[in-house]
Amino acid sequence: MHFPRSSGILLHPTSFPSRFGIGDLGREAYRFIDFLKNSYQQYWQVLPLGPTGYGNCPYMCYSAMAGNYYLISPEKLVEDGFLSEDDFASLPDFPTNKVDFAQAIAFKVPLLKKAAQNFYPQASKKQKKAFEEFCKSKAYWLDNYALFMAIKDAENGESWHKWPTKLAQRDPAILQQVQEQLSEEIFYYKFIQYEFFRQWSELKLYANENKVEIIGDIPIYVAHDSADVWGNPDIFALDEETGEVSLMAGVPPDYFSATGQLWGNPVYNWQVLEKQNFKWWLQRFEAMLDYVDIIRIDHFRGFESFWAVPQGEETAINGEWVKAPGAELFTAIRDKFGKLPVLAEDLGVITPEVEALRDQFQFPGMKILQFAFGSDPGNPFLPFNYVRNAVVYTGTHDNDTTVGWFHSVNDYEKENVLLYLGSVSHDGIHWDLIRLALSSIANQAIIPLQDLFGLGTEARMNFPGIAEGNWEWCYSCEWLNSELSDRLKNLTLRFGRAPNH
Repeated sequence: MHFPRSSGILLHPTSFPSRFGIGDLGREAYRFIDFLKNSYQQYWQVLPLGPTGYGNCPYMCYSAMAGNYYLISPEKLVEDGFLSEDDFASLPDFPTNKVDFAQAIAFKVPLLKKAAQNFYPQASKKQKKAFEEFCKSKAYWLDNYALFMAIKDAENGESWHKWPTKLAQRDPAILQQVQEQLSEEIFYYKFIQYEFFRQWSELKLYANENKVEIIGDIPIYVAHDSADVWGNPDIFALDEETGEVSLMAGVPPDYFSATGQLWGNPVYNWQVLEKQNFKWWLQRFEAMLDYVDIIRIDHFRGFESFWAVPQGEETAINGEWVKAPGAELFTAIRDKFGKLPVLAEDLGVITPEVEALRDQFQFPGMKILQFAFGSDPGNPFLPFNYVRNAVVYTGTHDNDTTVGWFHSVNDYEKENVLLYLGSVSHDGIHWDLIRLALSSIANQAIIPLQDLFGLGTEARMNFPGIAEGNWEWCYSCEWLNSELSDRLKNLTLRFGRAPNH
């Protein structure tokens, strides 16, 4: 679908300022929505919102449908009556401008467990009814997820394929027994999902009332150690005996990597998915559209053909391209939901077949300004080569900030930037690229918040290929001020991206 001329900000909720060590869905989230409204921004783009595991990567979650309960606001739990301010008496001295995940989680999980314990003794009839209705409406993913997490805790965090065989293979009698033994733990995981979705739904409603839509992010693949793979092993490429991944996802060798990228996720068994009329994918879209307005699909090219690497390989060299039924899948999704509010992450080596699939459903593709200046005038990321049905970014979560990028590029790229811009203005390279994005013909422009602040490499969100130390950046509340809002608003107005313009 085509989108109106508009703009927005990329910011993951963990980056909000918070006295609890990690951004949450409390007051600073609402203040950010106010900033968007006052700046005439119509989109807030987030990274995947699922519950993260090792490395805190939002692209490797324990569930493709559950929410990240670390984002729950403890202050809102006080408002609900499930915690008190006394519970925050021993608040640690958390670092500023950085999330220490281990410290934040160690403090926050006991609070969440206490709130769960207080729910039935202190909840009103209305709250209890809302919880029961949530559990019923989300049962298609919630029951499996809560059981998975409860067992995982009982098995000391082991990956599901290393659990006792009958548990790993979902023996019905054993599962029934475990559900009774772990009933309290299962309730806990259902409760914190209820709280996450309740708080998120209130925030989304506030955003929508202020004419801000939320762009979510759906990774094409899911983590092997996830409730989705454990609960639906037939739709993934797994070794039937061991539960190990038999065909791994990744991308082949290219200009950037002589060995390619081996991600380790299981690829899909698309034949089985087709026979099931893509039931799991339809459920996944249903779950996503519950809490976002628009979906960015990561690694879109994998819906046309995907790179599959056999079990045991240590690099992505010895893989092969396998066709995927992308057109059939998106047709089924459109038939089910009547619309496809989708953005396609079409970066990397894209074939005419991938472009044809994208254009068949009129999905906007992505244009990244940081990729525009390293080659010749045919570079598709140069603004004069854009089509209107596209989303332009200065950079993404996988890129350096614009300031960090400009200081590190080679002389050839830097000369091309200066030739294109004329010069770097007194406002700085970050505002020059923001202006370039907003002035382009692309229907949508999305700016990472770090670029609005003019921050350097220290504020980078992710270094692809590095397992630790990512996703940690957060900002200070005083940085989000009226001067910054007015500057962004004026540019947004000037380039015809404001609401009703």
